[in-house]
Amino acid sequence: MNEAPSNPADSGIIIRMERVTKTYSMGENEVHALRGISFCVRRGEFVSIMGPSGSGKSTCMNMIGCLDRPSGGTVEIGGRETAKMNENELAALRNRTVGFVFQQYHLLPTMTVLENVMLPLRYQGVSRAERARRASEALGTVGLSDRQNHRPHELSGGQKQRAAIARAVVTQPAIILADEPTGALDSSTGRQVLELFRSINLGGTTIVIVTHDPGIGESADRCIRIFDGMIQSDTLLSSVRPEKTSGGTGGADA
Repeated sequence: MNEAPSNPADSGIIIRMERVTKTYSMGENEVHALRGISFCVRRGEFVSIMGPSGSGKSTCMNMIGCLDRPSGGTVEIGGRETAKMNENELAALRNRTVGFVFQQYHLLPTMTVLENVMLPLRYQGVSRAERARRASEALGTVGLSDRQNHRPHELSGGQKQRAAIARAVVTQPAIILADEPTGALDSSTGRQVLELFRSINLGGTTIVIVTHDPGIGESADRCIRIFDGMIQSDTLLSSVRPEKTSGGTGGADA
């Protein structure tokens, strides 16, 4: 179990969880979703958080994504302690620091693909023309330039996930948080989506994938396994990282 350094801003730490607990009340019962977990993620890491259903990995994801607050312990994202922030500050941190990718895509069916990708920029006050430019660029990065005027129902599963990834990266977040991102895809398309995450990571973005699938979890450079709300293991899977580049993503269109 990793203890967080005292000054994460100076040590390259972007995610710090120290002795974090989370307890939910279920009627007269209490559910201990997290039981004092501690770990750090450095900027530019590619990390998976693995565990079966009910292990606490989804609660951990909610902490990293600023969607929930700990019952005890410390959660810091980008050097800011989330428990000390109000709802507006948490929303701003989510919008500017974390990009989300979900298993079920969450694309709005009444909007075009381009409009879906533009949406996070609207909450940042970016002009419509600039939103369209940046969204089109993000779609080109994931290989969907020719699909930007389509509706989500006109896309394959892999294309929908690529659109969701474009929406996540359009704000240029420091962290991409992906929840079972290949769970609804066939194995071949899933591999292509993982290659896309790898390419984004090589550009310097921190990637955290939450999954129950060992094949997905072990594709990361580091795997944190959670069981019964506690860290079971924290394993470095790749000791030699390819040199990061500033180039865009590539690969076949899923």
